[in-house]
Amino acid sequence: MQSLSQSPLDPAFVQNPYPFYERARAAGPFFLWEDYGCISTGNYAVVNALFRDRRLGREVPPEKRMSIPEHLAPFYAVEAHSMLELEPPRHTRLRSLVLRAFTSRRITALAPEIETLTHQLIDALPEGEFDLLTHFGQRLPVIIIARLLGVPEEMGDDLLRWSNAMVGMYQAGRDRAREDAAVAATEAFVGFMRAYVDVRRKSPGDDLITALIAAEQAGEKLNTEELITTCILLLNAGHEATVHSFGNGVKTLLETRTPPTALTPESIEGTVEEILRYDPPLHIFTRQVYEEVEVMGTTLPKGSEIQLLLAAANRDPAAFDTPSKFQPNRPQKPNTSFGAGIHFCVGAPLARLELQIALPLLFQRLPGLRLAAPPRYGNVYHFHGLEQLMVRRD
Repeated sequence: MQSLSQSPLDPAFVQNPYPFYERARAAGPFFLWEDYGCISTGNYAVVNALFRDRRLGREVPPEKRMSIPEHLAPFYAVEAHSMLELEPPRHTRLRSLVLRAFTSRRITALAPEIETLTHQLIDALPEGEFDLLTHFGQRLPVIIIARLLGVPEEMGDDLLRWSNAMVGMYQAGRDRAREDAAVAATEAFVGFMRAYVDVRRKSPGDDLITALIAAEQAGEKLNTEELITTCILLLNAGHEATVHSFGNGVKTLLETRTPPTALTPESIEGTVEEILRYDPPLHIFTRQVYEEVEVMGTTLPKGSEIQLLLAAANRDPAAFDTPSKFQPNRPQKPNTSFGAGIHFCVGAPLARLELQIALPLLFQRLPGLRLAAPPRYGNVYHFHGLEQLMVRRD
């Protein structure tokens, strides 16, 4: 296994990590990423196999758990109930209860509302140059997930601020200031959700929080702490990936001068999948190795941690022809952007629906839309999204 060095804090890498991914894939199915001290893989077949291999999982084994610093206790108290960080049987129970409320019917029924909101946000766009993320890309998903859960949409700015601070805990090179900001956001988020759950227990509504309160399986329900964490997870995940996917997607469509035919009803599903493949919002998903595993001649030791490089797998030439080229009409093949197996993102159908509705409407209403400044990605890793998207409407 080759060792490769690449600082995740290098600004050039953050702006364009794909050359490193190509070098890493050329090293074989696995490599040791020295800067993380972690075995990593950007091989499409391996990533898909390990997502589904039950000898690996998300939950840190008891023998590897470290004592939590006192100042981070509020953040990890929430994480302790997150189905994203758990394995069966607790993960099975939580996910089953969530899916009883977060149904495909409930998501599909949002289509008219997403369309109406898209038109309203386009109507409100300023003249001249403006940041499309601030005025549209961030607004649409946070308003929709707020309405879906049943929290006041005027809380949108708070939800965005709390979410951005909390995901800072997963970024490379986090420092004490970022940790303190994440904890403060966590405490504010928990306080808000606890009060709002109490309101919904006393006064049920036609929303996801009420459905989560009512969801029951084999006589079990979500307790209050699980309910609060699940709502925070859904609010964070329900817009974070969509904001990045939208920004990265519009940037790609404009830079490649993709023709309007790619946004027709017949083509939009394939175009969205190509956007997600080509420049996904999340680049790393880690897995814990519970039993020794041999994959493609490489032994993964029990107790080790593996980094699955989603964006690298999505550009594996063994899986996709000319992977570095954006081709909306390429034959559809599952990408790794939303994961796979039992941890496949529950919000993926909503993210796809929002992109499939919003992108065509945006370019229909603003056919002269063009970049007003070179887009720059936010200086963070392993999330991957633009810090702003300055455009001009002609």
